[in-house]
Amino acid sequence: MLYNVTDYGVIGNGIKNNTDAINALTKKLKGKGGTLYFPAGQYVSGSIRLYSDMTLLLDSGATILGSHDFNDYPFIELEGFTRGTRHGLISAINERNIRITGGRIDGRGKYFWDNMESDYERPRTINPILCKDVSITDIIIENSPCWTVHPLCCENVAVRGVTIYNPYDSPNTDGINPESCKNVRITDCHIDVGDDCVTIKAGTELDPLMKGRPCENIIVSGCTMAHGHGGVVIGSEMSGGVKNVSVSNCIFQNTERGIRVKTRRKRGGYVKGASFSDIIMENVGAVITMNGYYCCVCGEYPFPKEILFDEGAQPLDELTPSFSDIRISGITARGVTGVGVYLYGLPESPIENVTISNVSMEIEGCKEGFSPVAAFNRKRCYGDGVLIENAKGVTMQNVQLHCKGERLSLKGSKDVTWNGEVLA
Repeated sequence: MLYNVTDYGVIGNGIKNNTDAINALTKKLKGKGGTLYFPAGQYVSGSIRLYSDMTLLLDSGATILGSHDFNDYPFIELEGFTRGTRHGLISAINERNIRITGGRIDGRGKYFWDNMESDYERPRTINPILCKDVSITDIIIENSPCWTVHPLCCENVAVRGVTIYNPYDSPNTDGINPESCKNVRITDCHIDVGDDCVTIKAGTELDPLMKGRPCENIIVSGCTMAHGHGGVVIGSEMSGGVKNVSVSNCIFQNTERGIRVKTRRKRGGYVKGASFSDIIMENVGAVITMNGYYCCVCGEYPFPKEILFDEGAQPLDELTPSFSDIRISGITARGVTGVGVYLYGLPESPIENVTISNVSMEIEGCKEGFSPVAAFNRKRCYGDGVLIENAKGVTMQNVQLHCKGERLSLKGSKDVTWNGEVLA
C-alpha cells in the first residue's frame, strides 16, 4: 500500500524538520510494510528508520535534505558495534525486504565536515545493518556527511543505477562500502567522491560485530568512477576476510589509484579470490596497488607503530593479514601520473599468486611525484613502471608498458615472471 507522506504531517518546503513526523509514520507501518511516497518537494529530516517490507519512494522532483541537528542522528546501540557511529540518514537494523528508490538525497555534508571532527561519528547516508534483501536503485545522492552507501553485515544487496556526487576534497566521503556483507551486486552506477569510490570491507580487529563475517560474493560491474582515492578498493578494514570479488567493465577517471588493496599488520584477515577485468583508466596516479603497510588510522593503533611498520619480518600470528589469488586482466590505462604496478607486501606474509595479463599502461609521470601507497618511508613515484616488494608467484603476461621513470624494481620477491621472462 502506498502512503503519501504529506498526508501525515510531512511538509516539503525545505525548512520544516520532518524527522519526527516521518518516523512516526514508519513506526505505524512496522510489521505491516508499505511504500512511503514523497511527492515533489524538499524534505528536511534526520535519521529515517525503515522496517521490513518497506519501500522509500521519492518522486523525481523530491529531495530529502539532511538535518543539521546532530540530535536527529542518535548513536547506534547494538551489541558488538563499538565504533560510536550515529544512525544514517536512511537506516534499518535487523530488517528484510527494504527498498530505496527514485529522486534525490542531499546529505548537506559540509555542516558535518566543518563541525564534527570524528569521521566515525558522522552519519552515513544509507546505512542498513544486519538486513537481508536490500535494494537501492535509481537515486541521486550528494554531499554525504561520511560514507555514502554503507551496508553492514547484510545479505543479498543490490545497488543499481545509483549516482553519487561528493566534492573531491570532502573528508572520508566514500561512495559504496559493503562491509562484512554476503551477495552484493553493484551495477550501472556513477560515483564521483572525495575518498574511495567503491570499497569492500570486513571490519577491523576492534570490531566484534564483524568478527568472523567475511565480505564475500561481491560483483561490481558497468560502473564509472571519478576522483576519489581509489576506483575499486579492498580494505583496509578486512579483519573478517574478503573473498570472491568480481570487478568488470568499469571506467576510472582521475582517481588517485585504480585498483587498490590495503591493510596493515595486526589487522588480520585475508583477501583471496579477487578478479578485476576489462577496465579503462584515465589520468590515475597508480594503476594497481597492493599495500601491507597502510598507515592511515582506521580505528586505533592498539600496537606500537614500530611493530606495525617495521620493514623487517615479524612473527606470524592470527593477526597477520594476507593477499592471495588475485587476477587482473584487460586493463587499459592512459595518462598515468605516478606508477603502473606497485605491490608492497609484508616480508613475513608476501603477496601471493597474482596474475596480471593483457594490460597496457602509458605512464607519463608528474613533477611533484605521486605516493602510490599510504605507508611510512615509501618513496614517491615519478612515472615508474612496475615495483614489486615482498611478493611470491607474480605472473605478468602480455603487459605493455610505456614509462618515463624506473621501469622495474624487485626486492624480497621470488617466482616473478614478465612476458615469459623469469625475473626472480
